[in-house]
Amino acid sequence: MPEGTRPEALQAKPTLKTISALTGLAVPTVSRALNDAPDIGAETKERVRRIAAEIGYVPNRAGVRLRTGRTNVISLVMSTEHEQMTHTARLISSLAGALRGTPFHLIMTPYFPDEDPMKPIRYIVENRSADALVFNQIKPEDERVAFLLDRGFPFATHGRTIWSDRHGWADYDNAAYGRLAIRALVERGRRNVVLIAPPRDQTYAQAMIEGFLAAAAEAGIRATLLDEASSDEDQDKVGLAVAARLAADPTIDGLASGSTKAAMAAVAGMEAEGFDVGTDVDIVAKEAFPILKAFRSRILVVTENVRETGDFLAQAAIRAIRFPGEPPLHHLEVPTEFA
Repeated sequence: MPEGTRPEALQAKPTLKTISALTGLAVPTVSRALNDAPDIGAETKERVRRIAAEIGYVPNRAGVRLRTGRTNVISLVMSTEHEQMTHTARLISSLAGALRGTPFHLIMTPYFPDEDPMKPIRYIVENRSADALVFNQIKPEDERVAFLLDRGFPFATHGRTIWSDRHGWADYDNAAYGRLAIRALVERGRRNVVLIAPPRDQTYAQAMIEGFLAAAAEAGIRATLLDEASSDEDQDKVGLAVAARLAADPTIDGLASGSTKAAMAAVAGMEAEGFDVGTDVDIVAKEAFPILKAFRSRILVVTENVRETGDFLAQAAIRAIRFPGEPPLHHLEVPTEFA
């Protein structure tokens, strides 16, 4: 039983006063400790949180909102269509993990592919149902980012915009990935390569394409894009598109993919045409979870650290909430080698 506990103290619903009585700390100090105030020591915060957990204290959200104007909620807004193997699951897990020990909680706000992606953004902002937003599938002049900047609403993005100096973000250097893919294919003697790129209206797709084509030009090899399917599309569509391209041009000897699932679909498509991975055609792909080597050991794999990205996005969102006048946080993961 926690220090200073009397049995009758735990019969009613625990409150800040309950924790105050058990710790000997003033109620405002308890509240600030639970809200991770910077002027409260780490030892005091740990003690208050431990006792709060032991007695089953749960903050009254309505009360918190009335006192502070905050919900203590960060919302991850994502399309139900956007799923790249375990990429999304890892992002959710890392975001939630990064919020442990803070007063903030993570909620998911999904929207459907046939819906306006502005719909959930407007709803959250107009109803103040979260203190900050995190979202992805970023476009260079993203309407959602412009809307949130205009209203001064805290957010962080998985990807960059033309206004990236004005908001928090975490990103993967996809231009570097494109260059790295070409380097690996050239080292294996490949001369006619194809990129299965993400949807081209998104910033990371444009960066990947630019890096891929520029590096191919410098190396003096032929590089083209798979126009019939993007790396985010249905696996059957990607597989059929790859099979059709190889049937039309059997001299293709290298593929690079913008996603794990597209790489697996590409393998199915090339094998349907009688091509062997690593012998006839080399494939380069990036992944957030180690699966491709188990699928086909000769796929060339670059790792994307989504756990680190999620952790950073949580920090960037909290900073945007607490210190709106301070410079936003930025993080760029640069791939350098293959696994």
